[in-house]
Amino acid sequence: MRRELRGQKIGFGVLLLATLLVVIPVAAIVALVIAKGWGALSWEFLFSMPRDGMRAGGIFPAIIGTVYLVFISLAFALPIGVMAAIYLTEYAKDNLLTRIINLAIINLAGVSSVVFGLFGLSLFVVFLKFGVSIISGALTLGIMALPVIITTTREALRSVPDAYREVSFSLGASRWQTVRHAVLPRALSGILTGAILSVGRVAGETAPILFTVAAFYLPNLPTGLSDQAMALPYHLYVITTQIPGIPESFRYGTALVLIGIVLIMNVIATVVRSRASRKK
Repeated sequence: MRRELRGQKIGFGVLLLATLLVVIPVAAIVALVIAKGWGALSWEFLFSMPRDGMRAGGIFPAIIGTVYLVFISLAFALPIGVMAAIYLTEYAKDNLLTRIINLAIINLAGVSSVVFGLFGLSLFVVFLKFGVSIISGALTLGIMALPVIITTTREALRSVPDAYREVSFSLGASRWQTVRHAVLPRALSGILTGAILSVGRVAGETAPILFTVAAFYLPNLPTGLSDQAMALPYHLYVITTQIPGIPESFRYGTALVLIGIVLIMNVIATVVRSRASRKK
């Protein structure tokens, strides 16, 4: 018994150490960004246009462009990803073709964002002639988010006990009625988890938007999906690497705003997921 307790304590200690090794660096990075970027936050910084070669003014166009890209990409990727996961989990047979598709989805989740950017450039900008625009960038980011959404949705669907399906079938419901009324409501929290993970990745990517939508500087806000747009990740890259003499607080302030936008979107999705779980 003592050996078991000792082994349990050692295991808990190792897990605690692993957790600290992950949490402490992240907390340190966030604290550094807040400490150096908080002084730059002001009404002018958040809601005005950049000027003086982006050494003064604000980042409002980049904020608007980032919000556009995130919401449009999720509006494209979430329905398609959920429907694909439903088909693969509830309808498709377990054969060689589905195994290849599942393997491809898992591999795509680990592909570099630069590859997705080149794909978006070739397909949307050049082949479909959408040009360097918001729609090209959003579709590219949506395709990049698809593997995460499909994978998390499949796991959420598989976590629903088969008893729900069997009872629904025994009452004469069709397969789609079973999926819609018995399975999806109980998998909703897992599906929203995939959406939350996708928001973080989509909002923070630079390479895909570099090829498909991002502009160095625009004096006006975008008026349609065919316009170019500024975005916070690319804006942060530009002011950090290509503009000498810019105040350090501007760089960290931009990073802090990007973190704040991702946090706000994640909080909204988490609240929706919590309410769905309570209703379930």
